[in-house]
Amino acid sequence: MRIEDILKSQVKDAVKALYDHQLDTNTVQIQETRKEFEGDLTVVVFPLVKLAKKGPEQCGTELGQHLVDNSDHFTNFNVVKGFLNISVSDAYWKEFFAIAKEKEDYGHSPANSKEQVMVEFSSPNTNKPLHLGHLRNIFLGNSVSQILKANGHDVLKVQIINDRGIHICKSMVAWQEFGNGATPESAGMKGDKFVGHYYVQFDKQYKAEVAELKNGGMDEKEAEKQAPILLKAQETLRKWEAKDPETYNLWETMNGWVYSGFDTTYETMEVTFDKLYYESNTYLKGKEEVEKGLEQGVFYKKEDGSVWVDLEPDGLDQKLVLRADGTAVYMTQDIGTAILRFQDYPNLAFQVYTVGNEQEYHFKVLFLILKKLGFDKAGQNYHLSYGMVELPEGKMKSREGTVVDADDLMEEMVQNAQQISEEQGKLADLNDEEKRDAFKMIGHGALKYFLLKVDPKKGMKFDPKESIDFLGNTGPFIQFNYVRTRSLLRKNEGTLEYGSEVKLGTPEKQLIKLLHQYPEAIEESARTFDPSHLASYSYQLAKEFSSFYQQCPILSEENESLKLFRLSLAKKAGDVIRSSMN
Repeated sequence: MRIEDILKSQVKDAVKALYDHQLDTNTVQIQETRKEFEGDLTVVVFPLVKLAKKGPEQCGTELGQHLVDNSDHFTNFNVVKGFLNISVSDAYWKEFFAIAKEKEDYGHSPANSKEQVMVEFSSPNTNKPLHLGHLRNIFLGNSVSQILKANGHDVLKVQIINDRGIHICKSMVAWQEFGNGATPESAGMKGDKFVGHYYVQFDKQYKAEVAELKNGGMDEKEAEKQAPILLKAQETLRKWEAKDPETYNLWETMNGWVYSGFDTTYETMEVTFDKLYYESNTYLKGKEEVEKGLEQGVFYKKEDGSVWVDLEPDGLDQKLVLRADGTAVYMTQDIGTAILRFQDYPNLAFQVYTVGNEQEYHFKVLFLILKKLGFDKAGQNYHLSYGMVELPEGKMKSREGTVVDADDLMEEMVQNAQQISEEQGKLADLNDEEKRDAFKMIGHGALKYFLLKVDPKKGMKFDPKESIDFLGNTGPFIQFNYVRTRSLLRKNEGTLEYGSEVKLGTPEKQLIKLLHQYPEAIEESARTFDPSHLASYSYQLAKEFSSFYQQCPILSEENESLKLFRLSLAKKAGDVIRSSMN
């Protein structure tokens, strides 16, 4: 049992003995003792004052004395205003560590001991390569999946490939207009970048045509609607939905180019998925649900034939769910996808959508529509909203080609790692292949950690140089301290069995206390879908190990039992750093 739970239980017993009151342990508030005070755990006394009918100082003193007198786990106490600070016995910390160091999966809940959860992330459009904004999405969704799995959930990682719609048709039309039969192979380009080039070409041509129409006297809004290349894209979408063979074949070919490029990028990221959903399939399910909703009176049809839902009584607005020409919108396919997933996985408890905060309103509408359709799993959907990633020069724009390409950024991070490592004389004893692997681990670790250490709800600026610093709250700093733990172990021969007579000094105790918090860090990150809690824990653990390493002789310790104990502590700290960073 964790010491916090033991303390809650014994506070309950103390309140019963001292004040004859039956306390619910859930109401007992426990905090970590602040560093400026003596103690390990703090009981908030204020909620207990009324039932004790005494002031907070007296109530805290009586509780503290009772705990120390009646428990082997607690040795000392002090009261500061309404806070009771309790010192935990060294015997507890040593017993905890003796058990924890033998557990390979320490901190993890038993596999599949909790509900099945689906996490959607990445979900790119097939008209452009992945960029910096996608990286935060992908790393966030993948990390949340790992955390939920560590917390005992059966996790399914999925994405919805946005492979249809007007934006896809824009790339198709631009290729027809300007491609001259080129392919990724003939152009010497990665498939997703090749198709993305034509998406940018479309936007340039569209702007030129709008300007020409305006110069001819047409109103700006009308010019934006009547630009010939846009009309071609709209006609291409209608042909695609009608399964026109030529249009469909071109769509399949260009999407195939993009998928090949995506696969290469995911492999570099070391990210995999359990199932892929395609909008080109799920939009049909959505159209079925729209027809049902029309019959139920959930939706209504306007004179032009478009289908809408009126959410104004719910404080929202009226929302289009099917265009007048019968083509689907994003909401159509999202309705179909949500329902289809719960049908595909009958044991699915809930699903998490990892999507930027600019889509918060969209998901409010989606979840409300599902509820109005009578879908019994409507309340089992969660939008994991996150802020945008910006560069010092501002927001990225895909149509204008001003995005930071994901492949290029990951390679730049590897090169940055190489430059810094060589400047500092690190890794000089490795061969070329080993160096390349190390540069990738350092560079990609820096990138992933930098994007994950910030609360997802907050927007952020990405600074490649800052992210790869070997000092401070960075991935490389944490990796460096992990490597230190392994270096110590390589220099020791024999077992790590130490004697029970070992005494804990402050550095050892502080490190053990932090290791003790690991299961709670996983639980908190899983509960909030927020990897930044675990990132912060990883950094604190690396810092605490670094302090322990500086303060305590390890390999040079003359007391053999104490040396082996400190080596055991270093090993477990490394194990948990590796586990938490994973």
